Amino acid sequence: MTEQPTLRWSASFHVLRPEATSVKKLSGDKIILPPSALEQLLVAAQSQPPSASSFSAWDPSNPYRSNDSAVDQPQQLPQPLTFRLVNAQNGSVVFAGIREFSADEGTIGLSSFLAEALGIDFHKLTRKDTENGSSDSLAIDLRDDGGAHAISSNSMQLAVHAALVPKGTYVRLRPLEAGYNPDDWKSLLERHLREHFTCLTKNSVLTVHGVRGETFKFLLDKLAPEGDGICVVDTDLEVDIEALNEEQARETLRHIMAQSQNELSGGISNGGDLDIWNEIAGTVQAGGYIDYVLPSWDRSQILTITVSGITQEDAVDLFVTPRSSRQRAMPRETTHVFGDFSPAEHGSKTIKISPSNCELDNAESILISVHGSSFGTTRESEPASFTIRAKSGSRNGHAVVDKTELDREEHSQNEEQCAHCKQWVPKQTMILHESFCRRNNISCPDCHGVFKKGSEEWRGHWHCPHDSAEGNTHASKTKHDAVFHHDRQCQDCDFSTNSLVDLARHRTSVCPGKLILCRFCHLEVPQEGDPFNPSPEVVLSGLTAHELADGGRTTECHLCDKIVRLRDMETHMKHHELDKVNRDKPAICRNANCGRTLHGIGPKGQMGAGTCQGQGPGNDMGLCSICFAPLYVSMHDPENKALRRRIERRYLGQMMTGCGKLHCTNEWCKTGRANTGLEAKGSSASAALPLVKPLLEKASSAEGNMYFCVDETSQKRRKLAEQLSAEKVWDLEWCIAAAEAGKGNLDRMREWLQAWAPRR
Repeated sequence: MTEQPTLRWSASFHVLRPEATSVKKLSGDKIILPPSALEQLLVAAQSQPPSASSFSAWDPSNPYRSNDSAVDQPQQLPQPLTFRLVNAQNGSVVFAGIREFSADEGTIGLSSFLAEALGIDFHKLTRKDTENGSSDSLAIDLRDDGGAHAISSNSMQLAVHAALVPKGTYVRLRPLEAGYNPDDWKSLLERHLREHFTCLTKNSVLTVHGVRGETFKFLLDKLAPEGDGICVVDTDLEVDIEALNEEQARETLRHIMAQSQNELSGGISNGGDLDIWNEIAGTVQAGGYIDYVLPSWDRSQILTITVSGITQEDAVDLFVTPRSSRQRAMPRETTHVFGDFSPAEHGSKTIKISPSNCELDNAESILISVHGSSFGTTRESEPASFTIRAKSGSRNGHAVVDKTELDREEHSQNEEQCAHCKQWVPKQTMILHESFCRRNNISCPDCHGVFKKGSEEWRGHWHCPHDSAEGNTHASKTKHDAVFHHDRQCQDCDFSTNSLVDLARHRTSVCPGKLILCRFCHLEVPQEGDPFNPSPEVVLSGLTAHELADGGRTTECHLCDKIVRLRDMETHMKHHELDKVNRDKPAICRNANCGRTLHGIGPKGQMGAGTCQGQGPGNDMGLCSICFAPLYVSMHDPENKALRRRIERRYLGQMMTGCGKLHCTNEWCKTGRANTGLEAKGSSASAALPLVKPLLEKASSAEGNMYFCVDETSQKRRKLAEQLSAEKVWDLEWCIAAAEAGKGNLDRMREWLQAWAPRR
């Protein structure tokens, strides 16, 4: 690792109030310095001696260097650039990173975290400036650029020193309050530190904001390496979270247990897993939830989720959310993808989800919540019972039959329909029926429903003036108005509506507070962004605002070692796939027992890596340099007659005496045939010569394989390559190249083939 250059620089600056800084809402440990500070830092960097280990480093004693020192001396600042801030009034010290150089000359902008760590109260500074707001309270600071800057004579000054902070390896956090649930803050620490902090200072208080608006405060009481501060950029940081004392640990455990009890008593409980074979019975309190998970189902058929056994039509609501990387929250009345607020029909509610519904794309499971409605309910403490069932239905729907036509077919010609109640009665009793019906029944002019005069149903019957909803109880009217005609405000943005359905649709689509699983940081975080005016880049890329910002980080491609942004990595890998398709097969050694290529293969898929380094085959026989080495002699042989004799002698030697190697499995070697249990052939010269002649003809024509004994490593690689090639995924040439690059390790061979070899 290159050693960071040391930097000696310090200056004093007046602290700016937050509203006076060029960047609003500075976060973490970031500061803003004036442009002159950057110029001074560059000058200070020029005056530092270069690293002695650099071959091309600037040498002030070099007689051949240019007289222009500004050109010769490198202007390199440490990365990241860190500072040590000192408040001389109270002795507080904190380390910080730079946001930008845009402050007014002689001033410094601080984040709220740094101000708190340094003991600076912006409200007191503002009040003090207001009380001393006369003309003599402003000192005119004349700078070299001729500008005049009004700086309050009562403002606080800070000493800023350039400091090289070591990379951190360990930090211990102490919660300042009991009751922190590890599930709430552990996943937030990595994102919070990466987005807001460059350094951590010992004995400072770290404030982390939770996804649901919580605030967690921790004391940093131990760092490694030992010192006053560490850098958290480009380092692997081990984090331990321990209670301040045993009493706090016990109190935290009591809080967690109490929270679980409150969830149960408040009606939020886990109903377990569902399957498509069995139904589950349960009860739910008014205002409570019973959560279920459907882990698997037939994705090619319609999914039907039914809640039955409902005694009161307005007692139970059903909410469903497919869990995926885009939907992480449990279904609730204000947050769900599919919901049913309508009155139960015949004691049941049903939600059907088509397999082609886009919400099921990449769904891991189905989250289901049965909610005990608290709108207009007449129940007090008595829970509502229900039975829930999930099943897969057929793709084909049933034919819809006209009810009027069906009624006409079912009734005979001797029956007649009553004009008042629409019932079918015999013609001979129609007069008696109509007189009784009109005296005791009443028809609704809107829906033409028939009710008994003076009945509870008629007194509670209603129609909504704003939509087509209707019902027969005052409780259902109250619930309908509360669900569809009551003003509501989103808790995470400025969206407002008068419908719970619209609010739930907003909170599961464009709301900045919607929880997602970030594809880059792999944490459950809000998607962020402006729901009313989304940026064009968000719309075109298909990423959320959080992923767009988080994907701006860079990483190294594991194939080509190029630096690529995370959000561009998918496109970058597609380029590798396109390049892989057009690659030519590597030339392999003609020796059927050899597991090498002719020109060598690099670990990053480089073709001809050996030839580029002067280690090519060095022959036109099609043999690799290792197999050709025993045949090489330094003599002039333009017609390859001597080479032909050497090949013949080698074949004869293999067949008559063998190579004597225990690992050999060459079928044209006496030892190899003995090792594999085959009968020896050509043990004498007279018997071997007729067998060798066809092999010599193939060697001269540069066609067909050659059969020389090889070392154990090469033979093992060849066997592994043939096994992989037998899977009919990659060609033998690519498998041999993978064996050479992976050095005979089967797992590495598969990884190399996946990365660099085109499939058949």
